[in-house]
Amino acid sequence: MSEHWTTEDIGDLREHTAVITGVTGGLGAATALGLARRGARLIVTARDLTKADEALARLHQEAPDAQIDVIRLDLADLEQTKEAAAELAGSVQRIDILINNAGIMIPPFSRTKDGFELQMGTNHLGHFAWTAGLWPALRHGARIVTVSSLAHASARQLDLRVLTAGNYPRRYRRWQAYGESKLANLLFALELNRRATTASLPVTSVAAHPGYASTNLTKTGLTLHGSSLPAIAIHQITGFIGQSASLGALPLLRAATDPDLRGGEYLGPDGFQQLRGKHPRHVGMTRLARDEALAASVWEASEAAAGVRFDVS
Repeated sequence: MSEHWTTEDIGDLREHTAVITGVTGGLGAATALGLARRGARLIVTARDLTKADEALARLHQEAPDAQIDVIRLDLADLEQTKEAAAELAGSVQRIDILINNAGIMIPPFSRTKDGFELQMGTNHLGHFAWTAGLWPALRHGARIVTVSSLAHASARQLDLRVLTAGNYPRRYRRWQAYGESKLANLLFALELNRRATTASLPVTSVAAHPGYASTNLTKTGLTLHGSSLPAIAIHQITGFIGQSASLGALPLLRAATDPDLRGGEYLGPDGFQQLRGKHPRHVGMTRLARDEALAASVWEASEAAAGVRFDVS
């Protein structure tokens, strides 16, 4: 892998269709802009279509010729997620790039519409159902990028009981739940790649993390039930020491476009402790994230929880 990759290394994407979840700000918007500048046709998602229109207007200012369609997607609502995926899969012949970016971070305890803890339900389970629904348009040669986080390393286990709707099985700790959802993202990305390889499909599943990027993610999660001084303080600190969303998006852009990447690779910033950097590179993950037996168990539990059969064939 090149040690000094930049966006200048992104090839011509004019024949590519790229789907990105969560583009109303931050990493999603910066990633969409990077792909649009290379000519990709974009299909982007948002929970709030009014905010999506505002985001698209900003994108068109930077990339006037960009082809961008937007669809509503609420990953915290499995029925709506499956309907949106089925509609999209039926309207395109193929998807060349899928970036599962949308998420929520460290909110007060909340549940999805289906009764799952909000972070696991949105960050992992919603994207699992979304990707499964898009599979007919992905299986012919897509690059699938799952966005994880440095926080995955904080997870010492993944309690599969959190993939059962209803009563939350333990005391809620927001950072623990976030770390486990990001661990689930990595387990999913690697298991998807293993299954695609076993099926001899030309699908490449990789993962990326943005380092410590200054986006609205902390603010959105912490203020879910209203503003608070701790929420405001954490968001301001993040804005002061975190790198920009455009730099945070670099590992996502490389993961989506570098033709030399192999399936199962994980990219992050090249700077100190992977917190920031200008040249995304291959980075390591925890032993737990590479646990194949755990990944298979998470896959099966996710199928049952989401009510989908994700047959990688």
